[in-house]
Amino acid sequence: MGNELHREALRESELHAELSPYWRVSVVDVTGSTQVDLAESIRAHSAVDGDVLVANYQSDGKGRLDREFIAAPSAALLFSLYKKVTRPRDEWNFIALLTALSITEALTDLDKKITLSIKWPNDILVNDKKVAGLLCQGENDGVIVGVGLNVGMQETELPVVTATSLYLEKFSQLDRNEILKRILKSFREKFEVWHVQGSAPFISQYENLCSSLNRDIQIIWPAGDSLATQATGISIRGELILNNGVLVNSADVLHLR
Repeated sequence: MGNELHREALRESELHAELSPYWRVSVVDVTGSTQVDLAESIRAHSAVDGDVLVANYQSDGKGRLDREFIAAPSAALLFSLYKKVTRPRDEWNFIALLTALSITEALTDLDKKITLSIKWPNDILVNDKKVAGLLCQGENDGVIVGVGLNVGMQETELPVVTATSLYLEKFSQLDRNEILKRILKSFREKFEVWHVQGSAPFISQYENLCSSLNRDIQIIWPAGDSLATQATGISIRGELILNNGVLVNSADVLHLR
């Protein structure tokens, strides 16, 4: 079966009809970055709370720490969403963890056979291989969340050997429209709870899915220095709690065998 059969076209009218009025979905065929486009719309005062921009292809996609993320046309689900936030700004980092929970919940709902985990803070793994990543950036009085999910990629199209795709994992639903609907539904439910109650209702759920806990890991700080350690939990603000009590807010985590 040709892989093109696993690359359903994005159906903007269907997405808009089923997800509005909470979400306002727009689809573009090609762009540099949905994250940049949405940020520019916010600065131009043309974006509204609940805007979602989805692209078939990004020529300048970026992941966390400004890493390049490029996927073949229609092979990945690439989107950014914008939500206004009224909770204190020092709590906003947890939105990344909330999004990771939303993606894992959505994918599990679509195919109960898949086993997912989260590498802190926001990489989604299948059998220790990365299938999705995300990044968050504050913009004025809200947050832009960008998501890249490998859907129809064949092995030769993967960016690194430590990645995988839903297609390669024999996931039962490869229609990006259906996956996007489920992710946005899950995110809306969690975001509304978080907006009222904060992160407390989600800590144990995240810890149960987080494969970075209670194992040997290496923390790689933004400056490049590193620390071999173990993590024991997640703080109320989404920080990684190390076994010496140190809280990690921003770093890369390497899982050691």
